[in-house]
This record gives sequence, structure tokens and C-alpha cells, in this order.
Amino acid sequence: MVARLVAATRNGVALLDEGADGLRARVTPLAGAQCLAAGDGVVLAGSSGGGVHASGDGGESWTELASPHPDVFSVAVGPDGTLYAGCEPSMLFRSEDGGETWRELENLRAIPSAPTWSFPPRPWTSHVRWIAPSPHDARRLLVGIELGGLMVSEDGGETWHDHRPGAQPDVHSLAWHPTAPGRAYEAGGGGAAWSADGGLTWHAADEGRDRHYTWAVAVDPDDPETWFVSASPGPFKAHRVGTAEAVIYRRRGDEPWEALRGGLPDRLDAMPYALVFADGRLVAGLADGRLYASDDRGDTWAEVAVEGDPIDRIVALVAL
Repeated sequence: MVARLVAATRNGVALLDEGADGLRARVTPLAGAQCLAAGDGVVLAGSSGGGVHASGDGGESWTELASPHPDVFSVAVGPDGTLYAGCEPSMLFRSEDGGETWRELENLRAIPSAPTWSFPPRPWTSHVRWIAPSPHDARRLLVGIELGGLMVSEDGGETWHDHRPGAQPDVHSLAWHPTAPGRAYEAGGGGAAWSADGGLTWHAADEGRDRHYTWAVAVDPDDPETWFVSASPGPFKAHRVGTAEAVIYRRRGDEPWEALRGGLPDRLDAMPYALVFADGRLVAGLADGRLYASDDRGDTWAEVAVEGDPIDRIVALVAL
């Protein structure tokens, strides 16, 4: 595992580097970190109550940016270096000067479905759970509202298409394929979906799974037909360590989802909140701080030994 992994955890941001016997962890204090993004030489971290921080040295040090809002639930870096931050209540901001100034993309809150957005644990509000700029077109954005829908912009967030046909309205994570333009993927509270037309229309993909509360999504960088989700029977189990009954699934083309077992417990008791490819290795980061990795695209798995600072809880994970 050559790439550095950066994880948002309960006790800070963990830097994970390969050592002689596994990964070596160093936790840098960054209170409330709950989302991460990497691109264009920068790592962004968004936090609850702490706004946005940035690192230009792989997470070794962090600088607090001019925060658009205290409660940041999602961050992203576009292929042109544009920074995005999604907040609670649901607002989306962009910065074209490295985070020195931010501008709200106000039309997101003006789309017709906005008055219906509501996050079940706090029904008086909602938040921007995920921001996904297309790697092929800097002006195309997918934005997921928890809970409200999957929105698409074709002009950098100035105007929006409301919740897209076939997509899950309870969006948890989104991904683009790095080499197949137009291919996008969603994990949501009621299942998973994919798009072949840049996010304008979506196709449900649920056959073969016996649990439909999906959370993390990852795609095979060499094959747009192969992708992965983590899933649990429901939110109450998923978000409590010890009860998650979670499974990591793989889908190939039009085949049904396949539960991945080789080396994994039949039912993970902590939810995989993050799935990421790092130098050809698929890595799962769990809600209790464990890491599992597969070198063969999910056929077999091994728990990754982590030395150094304790990893308390992984909520987001990126590979550099």
C-alpha cells in the first residue's frame, strides 16, 4: 500500500503510511472532522462547528480557511482546482481562490423540491451530504441532499436540475468513474443506482442484496462495470457499533450484487463508512476504526494492522 491514506476520525485526522508490518498511524488534532476530499495537491477537511481546513502537505499540517459556514458536511475539489463546501442547513459554496473567499450557489436552495428536504433525526433541517464534481467536466456537479434528492448542475452550480429520475432521494455517497465519461454511481438510504449520461437519469441497482441501506460506494478504476457498496439492514443498526450487520457487495455489469466474504466476517458489526481504491487495493474503513483491504478487487480480504496512534472511528477516507 504505497499511497498515504488520510482518515477523518473521532479524535482527529489520521495519516496512515505503510510500515514494515502494516500501516503506521499518526493522528493530527482537528476537532470535529467529518468529511474529506483530495485533489489538485490539496486535502480538504470539513468539520462540525469548525468550518473548512486545508493541507498542502498530505495532512501533515492544516490551515483554517475562511469558512463559509461552521457546520460543513461535505467538501470537494474540482478538476480545475475549484473548492466546494456543503453545509447544514443545506447550502452549497464554491471558492475559486483556494478558500480565501466563498460564494454561495444560491440557486440550489431555490429548486422546487427544497421546501420538502428533511433529515429524519433532525427533521427541521437537512444538509449537503455529498458533492461530486465530474473529473471529465469541471462544470458538471452532482450534489446529494440528506434527505432530499440527487441534484445535477451543468454550469458549475449556477443552475440546477431537481432530483433526478431513478436516483435515491436519501443520498449518502456519490462517485464518478475516472476514465469513463458520464458514468456515475450512488449509494443511498433505500438502495444503489448508476448513471450513464452524466447524472441526468439513473438506474436502480438492487438485485442480489438482502439489505438496502447503502452507505459507501467505490468503483473499479479499470472497469466502469464493476463497483462496490457497503450496506446494512437499516439506519438504526448501521450507525451503532456492534449492531451494523453490514456487508460489502460487488456488482459486475448486469449481474446481481455479490456479498464479499473471503476473509471478512459474514456480517461486519461496524459499518464500512468509507470505500476507496489506493494503488489498486480496495480499502474499507469501518466505524470502529478497523481497516480491511483487498488486493484482488474484493475476492479476498485481510484486516490491516495499524500501529501508532489509536484510530477511534473512521468516518471518511481518501487516498493520496
